[in-house]
Parts: sequence; C-alpha cells; structure tokens
Amino acid sequence: MISKDDIRGMVDVAGGSVSRRVFVDEDVYKREQEQIFGRAWLFLGHESQIPNPNDYVVARMGEEEIILTRAADGKICAVLNSCTHRGMKLCRYDQGNTRVFTCPYHAWSFSPNGDLYGVPGFTDRYHEELDKSQWGLTRVPSITVYAGTIWGSWHASPPALEDYLGGMRTWLDFALDYRDGRPAGAMVLVGVQKWRTKCNWKFAPTNFIGDVAHVISHRSVDMVNIGPSGQGRRDRKTDGASVFGWPDLGHGGTGWVAALEEEYVQPPSFGQFPAVAEYFRKAREERRERRRGELHFQGKGTIFPNMSFHEEQPRTIIVAHPDGPHQTEFWRYYLVDRDAPIEVQDVLRRYFMSYSGPAGLTEQDDLENWSAATTASITRVARQSRFNYQMGLGHSQPYSAFPGCVWAGQLHSEQNQLIWLKRWAEFMEGRTWDELMHRVPVPGDVPFPLAQPERALA
Repeated sequence: MISKDDIRGMVDVAGGSVSRRVFVDEDVYKREQEQIFGRAWLFLGHESQIPNPNDYVVARMGEEEIILTRAADGKICAVLNSCTHRGMKLCRYDQGNTRVFTCPYHAWSFSPNGDLYGVPGFTDRYHEELDKSQWGLTRVPSITVYAGTIWGSWHASPPALEDYLGGMRTWLDFALDYRDGRPAGAMVLVGVQKWRTKCNWKFAPTNFIGDVAHVISHRSVDMVNIGPSGQGRRDRKTDGASVFGWPDLGHGGTGWVAALEEEYVQPPSFGQFPAVAEYFRKAREERRERRRGELHFQGKGTIFPNMSFHEEQPRTIIVAHPDGPHQTEFWRYYLVDRDAPIEVQDVLRRYFMSYSGPAGLTEQDDLENWSAATTASITRVARQSRFNYQMGLGHSQPYSAFPGCVWAGQLHSEQNQLIWLKRWAEFMEGRTWDELMHRVPVPGDVPFPLAQPERALA
C-alpha cells in the first residue's frame, strides 16, 4: 500500500525531482484510480456529439467506460456502461440514437437516463417483487457543461467547475471560441480518433502542459514545414512566449499573450486552397476588430488531470485515459467552428490527421518518446532513480492579472511539469476538497518555489 508519506517522498517540488515510481508503479496506479479519477472533474465530451434527444456517445472516466446521453427532455446524463444484472457491457457502439439500451445478455432494458424499466419475466419469474427503482444504471453524480464541453466527477459534491478551472478558463475559452472571436463556437469534427500506446498516462499531460525543450523530437515536422506556424523550426520563438500555470490548481500551458493586432503565430496559409485561406483571413480580421484591445492566447495547455488542448491549428483536445500503469488509450477530438463551410472542414480534417493522431508526424514522435521512457523506467534499477525537473526552478514569478498564476518569462522551463506533479501529489495524499481548494491550510505544505518581484507580461 502507498501511504501519504510515500507520496511526499516521491515528489520533491522544491528540489525539482520526482521518483520514477510515480510513472510505473502498480500500487501508485491503483491509488490514482481512487484519489484522482474518482474525484477530479474529468472531460467527457462535447455537446456537439449529442445534439438531439436520445443521442448518446461512449466516453471514459479513468478506467470506467460510461455512456454520455441526452435524454428526451434535453438533459445530459452519464451512466456506467455496465448492466446492473450481471455486469454485461450494455452499449457496444461508439455513438448513436436510441430510446432504450437493452442488455444483450438477459435483455434488461434501460432508458437513456439510466432508469430500469424493462425486465423479461417481471410478472411470472420475479412475481413483480423486483424493485426496479433500485436497479438502474450507476449514474455519474456530478455533470456540468462549460462552453459546450461536458465534464463529470464521481464525487457527489465537487467544487464548481469554474472554481476548479480557475484562471485557466480564460485560456481554454480561446480554443472553444469561434475563430472570429464570437464565444463558444467550436464543434467536434467527424468523430473521435482513438488509439492505444504502451506508456504511462501521465507522460501526455505533463508534455502538453509546457514541455517545449522536446521540439528536437519534431525536427522531421519542421523539415517538411507542416508545423502550426508554417514557418519551420519551432524552437526559435518570437519574444513574449512563455510557460504559465496555476500551482494551486495543477493547470498550465505554453504560448503567447498578445494584443490581437500582434498575433505571433498564424495557422498554415492553406495557399493551395484559396477558399480556406480566405476563410481564415476574414476570421482573423473580424477577431481583431471584435476583441480589439483584449489579450489573446496562442499555444497549448493541460487541465488537471488528463485533458490537454491546442488553441490554434491543429485545434484539438486530447485526453489520456489510463489502461494500467504501462498503457494509455488516447482520444483526440478535432475542433472546427460550427458554421465553417464544408470545404474548410474537409481541408482541416486532412491537415489535422497529417499533423496529430497515430498517423500524424508529431504524434508519432511523442508516442515513441513516452513508450520508450516508460519501458526504460520499469526495471529494478531504473525505477529507483528520479526524473529531473530543475529547468528554470525558482525563477518563476507571480502574475497578478491572473490570480494564482505564475509566469516563467521564458518557454524553456519545467515550471509547469512541477505544477502538475504538485497537484498530483495533493490528490494522491487524499486531501479533502476544502484542502485541495485551499479553503483550509494543510500543515507542512511547501509553497511553490518562486522568484520575486512580480514579472510584467511582455
């Protein structure tokens, strides 16, 4: 069994090192399912996947497979994909529309909101004594929607999602807004791309939260010039880019904060597709006018524990679902504006798949890194070593414009990995929600290492 003291010994935020056991240990993994995936807010999907009454889509919460549905009254529900009679997997399609889920084992039938209403032989076999109200599907107790995204928690009374996200909401908004600056205009393009890789699930969120130094892995992408900027090497960034994060929440990202008139990175020109190029040109022009004088974020980030997103092209959400300590199932959602023309959607679909996903050039690089790092850390001697996270340690500074946010002032820093791992340790210690949300102090807590004074954003 893993104790609270064990966890504190594994993660040394002040010293910038973490035990490899965090990424490969079976007991650590089992505790994660209870302490993290059993309590945190988890991304389930997007409203555009279930637009109509009785629509459903299969989703995941940690190891648990759930059915995300829109009931006849329009209410969004989430239920465990397991029949309460003998546990059979109830729904075996990724998505669809139905008024009833019927178990293929003994034909118990359930409504989209999980109520049990059909039992073969209810009169002559059960003598009408079965209390159907007690045998509905296991419901996810906490469900909420934010800007079209759907979130769930197995905890009956988690903090409000807005509080859980904190200032990171502002940064997530940029990925979910229309490209012309109107709010909450994203939809999921086609379906969800899914694949499995032999790596620990934590490598992905701690990569997307702000690991810029690994661009050496993507040199082939730079050589063929399909990076998001369309400008070749991505390790030569314009001044103003940095990593940012919230040490008390575990979220963070990397990118630029700029006035709209000074956008640093443009999506690929799509010059070979004039209509698509014109679509983005017009959208950027309207966004500058609509949000003139406001700050704009460009980059990528992670919302603790396992949801990451890219704001610009490729505009995606990726979720790392754990399948044991040494395997992860990745789900990528590709986003476009709801009112984007079909030609734009089609060109983006092909671009997204060439850049991201299991066939994408960058994703293949990442997957090789994460799987090899997992394998190389499992062995007896290797697992006794520690990972180093000392790049930029102690040089981060608070940025008061976003309460609780710290800013490294540079792209190459491991500030954000430590922010994520700090939050991981807090959950794994079994802290209450009051302690996790810092409503009550925790004796012995060590503050995140910062420099002073406050740094002004460029």
